[in-house]
Amino acid sequence: MNSSQSTGPDYNIDTVAVHAGRPARTPDGPINPPIVTSSTLHAGGQYGYGRQWNETLAALEEVIGSLEGGTATVYSSGMAAANAVFDIVPMGGVIVASSHSYAAVGTRLEELAANGRIVLRYADVTDQADIEKQIAGDGKSADLVWFESPTNPLLEICDIRAAAHVAHAVGALLAIDNTFMTPARQQPLVLGADIVMHSVTKGLAGHSDLLMGAVVTASPELGEQMVGRRILLGAVPSSFDAFLAIRGIRTLSVRIDRSEDNAKILAQRLVNHPAVSKVYYPGLASHPNHEVHAQQASGPGLMISFLAGNSAEDADKVCESTLLATNATSLGGVESLIERRRRWSHENVEVPQNLIRLSVGIENVEDLWADLDQALDQI
Repeated sequence: MNSSQSTGPDYNIDTVAVHAGRPARTPDGPINPPIVTSSTLHAGGQYGYGRQWNETLAALEEVIGSLEGGTATVYSSGMAAANAVFDIVPMGGVIVASSHSYAAVGTRLEELAANGRIVLRYADVTDQADIEKQIAGDGKSADLVWFESPTNPLLEICDIRAAAHVAHAVGALLAIDNTFMTPARQQPLVLGADIVMHSVTKGLAGHSDLLMGAVVTASPELGEQMVGRRILLGAVPSSFDAFLAIRGIRTLSVRIDRSEDNAKILAQRLVNHPAVSKVYYPGLASHPNHEVHAQQASGPGLMISFLAGNSAEDADKVCESTLLATNATSLGGVESLIERRRRWSHENVEVPQNLIRLSVGIENVEDLWADLDQALDQI
């Protein structure tokens, strides 16, 4: 660790986000890691080429690894990170995934299964009995368990500790997509997971200005496998994007605090709006897994889903009528983003047509509510 005096084990995660990954303190030396753009390195060292190692990427990996408590490897996108994890599953191995997952991940898993690369089984992450059944299998247990908590976009909650216990009992690895929560709110490795995946694009970087993914492993040996996947699959992010990600992470805690405070208020007001029939938010006492989430996360986060009106047309009208919240995909930025998820052809068919996913930003909450209220009034 370049600056261990600032990222010791006793420091709060808010402090780690600000200080991890900085260069050693030397007279007239920089306080920020440099942007190193060289694709090749002088011979005689440990690496030799940019796919294997880059100084700026290494600084970012130190930051993310310190936040999650493991060994981090960064990739050119969240999907590249997910595919690197899938790639370590042996030919014909079993992956058990969340019934409701990020749409692109679900599509990729279905593709791998259709090609005979893996055996794919789905589990309801809220049902421990179903989790146990799918992981144990019928004669063939899981090699990898890939869960989201909360799930995208229905915000279902998995008991990560319990899932880890079941996975490890059959020798499977448990991977948790922690994109929605970020390590500022949830640390799956502490809860027993073996792998954590992030779309760094989202809440970690926080400014909607880069594409990047990360995998963090509990063991250094597994971390070496993840580096190997990056080298051979070639999904290397740019050093400039790594610099932007580091800069974004410096404000992680204050951004998440503000967005979450806004989300708590908006979720409660949406519950009481006549045009909204259901709100999905783990911060609400009415959420079926509210208590489980509260036991494993330090807050409910910034993502809200809700059912608007009675049709896809109603939900589209809301998304098209907001003046502050931007009708666009993605999440976790400083700006609020809103979209109807079933507008995507590859979205899970169990997601209601009128479900709207809202990523709450750091704007003034009264301005956000006035915007949402007038948009909902359009239907």
